[in-house]
Amino acid sequence: MNESQVNNPLHGITLEKIVNSLVEHYGWSELGELIDIRCFNSDPSVKSSLKFLRKTPWARGKVEKLYIATQKNIKNSTK
Repeated sequence: MNESQVNNPLHGITLEKIVNSLVEHYGWSELGELIDIRCFNSDPSVKSSLKFLRKTPWARGKVEKLYIATQKNIKNSTK
């Protein structure tokens, strides 16, 4: 196993799964409020979001950070 991936919470999770999970949890409207980018606010779709996020590192970073925080909140609320 690659030692650099041991503490990576995103290891093995695709960007598509991240986007789908966030849309399922928040919906497009709230997601667009949390991360104000056009692909979430103007005619949103998973396909257009993936295309934009793959080309835009700063936006992808925000999405990944929100996903990690959301997963931590879900885990903490089930304890």
